[in-house]
Amino acid sequence: MTGLGDDPFVRAVKPLVDAMGGEMLPPSEADKDDVVLSWEGADVMAVRLPQLADSLDHILAAMERGRGRPLAELDRKEKQEVVRVLEARGAFSVRHGVETVAGALGVSRFTVYNYLNREKAP
Repeated sequence: MTGLGDDPFVRAVKPLVDAMGGEMLPPSEADKDDVVLSWEGADVMAVRLPQLADSLDHILAAMERGRGRPLAELDRKEKQEVVRVLEARGAFSVRHGVETVAGALGVSRFTVYNYLNREKAP
């Protein structure tokens, strides 16, 4: 966040950018794929969005922080809830998403697929 100063807009947006796993930059350092945010007619900051695979790791880390313990220590019902939330957020459309989630939960890919299929059963 170098070069962004103590702008109130930057302070307000920072928790959202952090939650997404993005990086905040001065507008002058923005690449063509970065998102430049303006406020009251002036470019205030740019946001470099994470790659999808990095986003999944960031989401898993945030879920661990929110639960106060590693996801692998959750009981089966809690792990099923984690899979349900991740599916709603598109985690399994990312290449190796099932493997990444299985590793974080301390279960097999087969178990993750079972959790997913269980949600789809009538």
